[in-house]
Amino acid sequence: MGIIPSRNLEEQRREENGVTYFDRGVVEGKNGRKYSRFAIQTHFVEVGEDQAALVEKYVRPLYQEGDMLSFGAKVMAMCTKNVKTREEVKPGFWANFLWRFAGINHTGVGMHEPYKLQLVIDMCGLPRVLLAVVCSAVTKPFGVHGVFYKVCGKGVGGIDGFYFRSSFDRYKELALINPPNPVELCNDLKAKTGIPVVLMDANDIEQNQLGKCDGFPLTDDEIQDAMQDNPSGQGDELTPFILIRPVK
Repeated sequence: MGIIPSRNLEEQRREENGVTYFDRGVVEGKNGRKYSRFAIQTHFVEVGEDQAALVEKYVRPLYQEGDMLSFGAKVMAMCTKNVKTREEVKPGFWANFLWRFAGINHTGVGMHEPYKLQLVIDMCGLPRVLLAVVCSAVTKPFGVHGVFYKVCGKGVGGIDGFYFRSSFDRYKELALINPPNPVELCNDLKAKTGIPVVLMDANDIEQNQLGKCDGFPLTDDEIQDAMQDNPSGQGDELTPFILIRPVK
């Protein structure tokens, strides 16, 4: 499989029809199919913005027949108001105690923050969180990672925000939770725009596919191939939309 060896944003930067995007190049999948990927830059999307309107503003000017859209989960959470503010989360005894022992996960973000840990307790209940902590502590010396998130379940691994190292002050005061109905959201967006949509929670380590619209042209494995080098980049690039274009 072929991947762009490095990411030089200035070399990749393009402007077309009033839209700024980055040409992430062509990648080849395990089955030999090739895909061009275009990372489309947006403004900082705020809570409650309309996802279809965003697609029409930023994606439509670049869209060609046969293109598919990867929609970033963080922006979808903002649009659908799946967020929590610090004012809504009140760290209790266990959150203030346990966060000191939390590690940083493979994405560089973890539960080492009392507000985020309290949010998990609110979502999953204290007994499950305590069980997850114990299981994580027992398995970590054996090199097993991610047990905390697996035991908690309920999309806990997708919580983002309350992150003091974020490039955006907004994300220091806000937590984003992956929407619970990703397939429905993708189907609704396709119905409104006519563009096949997959909802992705991606980073430089993994590309977590949350859901895709009915009739999406690529298989799950092919989606992973097309997104294998995280063409979305990191959050400070403001490129939540990726146009995937099969190379004929």
